Amino acid sequence: MVIVAHTISLGLLLILIAIIGEPIPPVRDWLWGGAAGLTGGIGLLLLYRALAEGRMSVAAPVSALLAAAIPVIVGVLQDGNPGALVILGFLLALAAVWLVSGGEGLSVRFADLHQPMVAGIAFGLFFICLQRASQTSLWWPLVAIRIVSISSLLGYAILTRQDWMPKRESLAFILLSSVLDTLGNASYAMSARMGRLDVAAVLGSLYPGTTVLLAWVFLKERISQVQTIGILLALAAIVMLTL
Repeated sequence: MVIVAHTISLGLLLILIAIIGEPIPPVRDWLWGGAAGLTGGIGLLLLYRALAEGRMSVAAPVSALLAAAIPVIVGVLQDGNPGALVILGFLLALAAVWLVSGGEGLSVRFADLHQPMVAGIAFGLFFICLQRASQTSLWWPLVAIRIVSISSLLGYAILTRQDWMPKRESLAFILLSSVLDTLGNASYAMSARMGRLDVAAVLGSLYPGTTVLLAWVFLKERISQVQTIGILLALAAIVMLTL
């Protein structure tokens, strides 16, 4: 699914760039974009494997927490202390990610943690690399990300002899996910370039709340009390981070 979605996204990006005529960025931005594509692809592989082989209620929040925490550390070192209100927003957001994802207690085995931990580190590096790549242009770094992610994931599928072509009935949803994923990456890159890296990354890491709400509306999935508290904390964190 990721290979096909990113291939569609690459085609759409090239068409968009041809229309708007965005200048080609320097080599530095291409390298940062390629690094983002590599780290993002590794993160997806490890997260999907962790979800399939381990405990989803552990894998999802652990990976999301690290994905948000690492850019926060880099952002503080890069841009200085963001202020007490923003720090409180960070803490609420991290707690919200854990609760919305259905996070369990800390009494888990290392076997359940090592893959989501590495996936979260990879996603955190993806946030950092994408912010670095988008300093002079917005759409070309996404092209670099797609080229590297497609080639690395396709190479992995070929080496492991896995069937990578999705079913035909899934193509419409893959197309939609491709467009939304591209818009999400572009929105994050723009916000990280205009503001603080840590704020943009933490706000982007609150996506599990939207997923839970959409599942409740469209799939009629039940929202637990823990997830409800997490959603309320996420809303409070958004207010604090955007004041």
